[in-house]
Amino acid sequence: MTYKEEFITFMVRSGVLTFGDFTTKSGRKTPYFVNTGNYKTGAQAARLGDYYAACIQENLPGGIDCLFGPAYKGIPLAVSAASSLYRSYGRDLPYCFNRKEAKDHGEGGTMVGYKPQDGDRVAVIEDVVTAGTAVRETMELFKHVARVEVKALFVSVDRMERGTRDCSTLDELRQDFGIQVFPIVTVREIISFLYNNPVDGKVCIDDGIRARMEDYLAEYGAE
Repeated sequence: MTYKEEFITFMVRSGVLTFGDFTTKSGRKTPYFVNTGNYKTGAQAARLGDYYAACIQENLPGGIDCLFGPAYKGIPLAVSAASSLYRSYGRDLPYCFNRKEAKDHGEGGTMVGYKPQDGDRVAVIEDVVTAGTAVRETMELFKHVARVEVKALFVSVDRMERGTRDCSTLDELRQDFGIQVFPIVTVREIISFLYNNPVDGKVCIDDGIRARMEDYLAEYGAE
């Protein structure tokens, strides 16, 4: 299997990618859900980092000076991705993340870990972007940290849904900030791989689920 196919299988086995009847934060009724909060073991963290590292290495084999994980979910993602990049590809990139509340004692400040410098090229590591709020907050944060170039955003799944405009939320971020955005997998890749293809003997996407996902994308999708 490719690393993308392995990642889809990994999400299913981890209980992160599930199918049924769900309501998103925006109120949309969806037949599938991605809950990255269900990653909870060291083995899962290590493998998750491997998939992010593979995506980073495939799309940006150079030109990055540090990884940034927005608090809170982005923090373990940036750490595990940095570890995997070093272990698998020999790339020893520093990582950093932000505090929700600025620290007014000790070394102070909002950043933990590496302190970004003027001219640094930064890759942001996120889980699943819905409205893009955390990414927009990150872009604003860096205005007060250093004159960095936010080079790219890496996410686990692109739901390929419309944001506040006709295009997807990820395309909005591409347009608004001029950054590259790379998902490990897209919902289309999930459908293509899992349709009538069992994981541990169970078919997750049969004809019924596929039809519902296609209907959902027809209503809310942004190709």
